[in-house]
Amino acid sequence: MTGFTDETVPSQAGKCIVVTGGNTGIGFASAEVLAARGARVLLACRNRSKAEEAIARIRKHSPGADLAFVLLEQADLASVRDAAEIIGWEPRVDVLLNNAGVMMPPLERTAQGHELQFGVNHLGCFALTGLLLPKLSRTPGARVVVTSSLAHKRGRIDFSDIDAHRSYNRGQRYAASKLMNLLFTLELDRRLRAAGSPVSAIACHPGIASTELARHLPAFARAAWPLLKLVLNSAEQGAWPALQAATSPEAQGGDYYGPQRLHEAVGPSGAAKIGRAARDEGSAERLWRLSAKLTGIDPLLSKT
Repeated sequence: MTGFTDETVPSQAGKCIVVTGGNTGIGFASAEVLAARGARVLLACRNRSKAEEAIARIRKHSPGADLAFVLLEQADLASVRDAAEIIGWEPRVDVLLNNAGVMMPPLERTAQGHELQFGVNHLGCFALTGLLLPKLSRTPGARVVVTSSLAHKRGRIDFSDIDAHRSYNRGQRYAASKLMNLLFTLELDRRLRAAGSPVSAIACHPGIASTELARHLPAFARAAWPLLKLVLNSAEQGAWPALQAATSPEAQGGDYYGPQRLHEAVGPSGAAKIGRAARDEGSAERLWRLSAKLTGIDPLLSKT
């Protein structure tokens, strides 16, 4: 099998890696591999009991695993700030793996009133990254990894109705949030390079993986899910691109990783294709300014 898999992950001994949404799905699969390779892994999750269950499951396979829970409700920027403060107590942070997200829920809003997919998938990620950049910058070779999606290629951002007060299509809003993830990663990498920062920003996508995110799919898709799961990536396979972005010695800022088979739907990880809209630096700049305004955080000016 060619391409990057969990077996390719080098030793992570001595490193500290934050995995958001690390209690389930791709986040859990990533955390399990990273812990087995010797990293200290912080599972940043909104549910303590589920995180503790995940930690127990990992320790069954890796009894000596160094794991800890950090409370993170990405739908509340106050919780994001609290989580960043706690993570900042760590002696070092090598990787922030932004994995947590929601996919096509009914219209809901964050604690600050933002449309949920925009608030969780983008604003929460933007804010946590910004707050942790000073910490990351003190570790040579540190990385920010952001999880996008194949859906980014059909994403369009309606800046005039960013919080879905006029209309809401859950699939369109999900695709837009995933486009935001990639716009943010590439803009962050440009700004980090311009600032001479040692931190790299790298993106990934899991292809089409069988995870709990599918619970909000339309009824016909949920009905077909048991059959689709036979050909889709498992959560463990869907984690391979995130693991490549987080650990590959060859990974560089601005890279984008995803599965290599069936139009990037499944298989081992490698270089993925970035949609044209994600390369629009004007949109990236506009999104950055808006995000800094809505969160009160500018990722290259934040202090912890």
